This record gives sequence, structure tokens and C-alpha cells, in this order.
Amino acid sequence: MRLKPEQLTTALAKGLAPVYLLSSDEPLQLGEMADAIRQAAKANGYENREILTVDTSFQWQELTAAADSLSIFSDKKVIDLRLGTASPGADGSKAFCAYCARIPEDTLLLITIGQLKKEALKSRWFQAIEDVGVTIQAWPLEGQDLNHWLQQRLKKRGLQTDQEGLKILASRIEGNLLAAAQEIEKLYVLFGSGQISSQQMTDAVADSSRFDVFKLIDVILSGNVDKLYKVLSALQAEGIAAPVVLWAITREARALVKIKCALEQGQNKDLVFRNNQVWDKRKPLVNTALNRLNHTDLNQVLIASAKADRQIKGQQAGDAWESLLLICLRFTCGAVLQAAS
Repeated sequence: MRLKPEQLTTALAKGLAPVYLLSSDEPLQLGEMADAIRQAAKANGYENREILTVDTSFQWQELTAAADSLSIFSDKKVIDLRLGTASPGADGSKAFCAYCARIPEDTLLLITIGQLKKEALKSRWFQAIEDVGVTIQAWPLEGQDLNHWLQQRLKKRGLQTDQEGLKILASRIEGNLLAAAQEIEKLYVLFGSGQISSQQMTDAVADSSRFDVFKLIDVILSGNVDKLYKVLSALQAEGIAAPVVLWAITREARALVKIKCALEQGQNKDLVFRNNQVWDKRKPLVNTALNRLNHTDLNQVLIASAKADRQIKGQQAGDAWESLLLICLRFTCGAVLQAAS
């Protein structure tokens, strides 16, 4: 059974499944879902918990051994299997299929893993888990979904704010739900329950935005100049290496050139997107960039990127981060700006 994160509480109230697979790159969502399952299991007599962490030394026979072993403390136990960003691989896939084919009595298997790719959802091991248990994918929250989450989180603490206050909070913690939870706790400590004004929000909430190079690419593709400055500055402040930023930019520019050429040759857009790994969520962003940028724009991005690469390597004078800004502006604005050559 596949559920959405917000459906978990209701499902747990109806009863426990023998297997749960939780997938997300957002640590707060992943942690809180796992906590809810562990608490429900404990309330139902699952007193013992065995934690298995998949690392370079992990052997998948350990899962089989944990499933077969009897606890001296409790007849019911939870196997807490943590993969992090690891893939189960061939051995893990076989172990999951075997486990689901012969589920041990009085045992609950809780699997937490990073965000799964689309192809993983069609794998035998994922289907085996879904057939006997519950799978949940939690995606990063944006836009109205993020605002709704913040409102619910504030409400749990007896806090309210107006739309301006909510906007300030969302802008300050964008991409970092853990920071959001911490800031809401701080608001409660500072002001107690009740209404939080936009001024109180501005004064109390730190700018805890978490950005990465992939967020930068999304901003560039969308053509959002105002947000571009904030994201790029945050990457520099957080110590993200300039070569990593340059790699992400040039990779996207080359992909767009390839897509443009294929479309101009009359190829089917859905097929072109699929061949270039542009999935449903990114299609609107890529379409926006394709409509805004021509071949000259993209070539100028690549030419300016070569200059930034020489600056990073110390082969040419100049500030590489200034060059990166100009490249991003060219990428974002199209022909509005001329990139430095």
C-alpha cells in the first residue's frame, strides 16, 4: 500500500502493517514518520528494537538473522533498518524479497532510505514491500504545501500569524524543515502561545535557508533573478566549492543545447525529455528555459563558463564568483545581458 505522509497517522490508528518503507531526503519528515511508527509499535507491545545500519561493512544476512532471532525481552520487536542514501543493491533486493515472502510473526520491519528514483519504484524489491506493507515517499515542501505545513506546525504550538508573517517565515527557512521546526520552537519560547506579528517574525527568525546547486539550477531555469542573488550568495557563504557550482551550470546548459537541437529536428518532446532525464516535476522549468533562451544565449553561457574555469584554476585573473554571477544572470535573463568573455 502506498500512502502520503499526511495519511500515516490515520493508517496507524487502524492497525500496524508488518513492513514500512519510508523514503525522503528531508531528515525531519523522515525522522518524524519513523518516530510515529515506532511509538505506535511500542503502544502495541513491540518493546524490543534492533537497529541495523547499512554501511560498507553491512551484510544482508544480518537482516535474515534479526528476523529469525527470538528476543529474551519481548515477544514482539521492531527491526529498524537504516539505509541512508545507500541503495539496497542486488543482495539487498534479494533479502527484501525473501523477507516479504516469509514475514516473521510479531516482527515489524521499518526501513528508512533517501529519496528513491523513479526506476526504483518499479523494482521487484519495492513491489514486494508494497504488496505486504506500506510505502511512503516524502518530497521537499514548496509553495502552498510548505505554507500549509508551517501553519499546522505553528498551530500545534498554539501559535498563529498572518500571511505576511507566514511569508517571512517561509522565506527565511526555505528548504530546511528542521530549521523551521527549531524556529517555531524558539517563537513559542519567546512569545508563548498566541498571535505572532510580522515584525516579531522578522526580528526573531534567523535566515536559515538551505540551498544547494540543484536549487540554484531550478532558480536559473525559472528565470527568477531576485532569488538567484540569494541562492548564489548562500552557496558561497556556506562554502560550496566554485567548481561544483560551475559543473551544475555547464551540465544544465549542455543538456538544454542537446534538447533544443533534438526538438528542432522534429523529435517528439516527451521522448526527448525522457532521453535527457527530464521528469514530470522539472518539465515546466525546462520548458520555461527553452522558451526564453536561444542557442546564442546557451553558447555564451558555455564560453563564460570556460573563463570561470580558468579563474578557478588560477590560469586567468579575476573573481570566479563574480563570473559565476554573470553566467547565472545570462542563463536567467537570456539576451538581456551580455556575458563577459
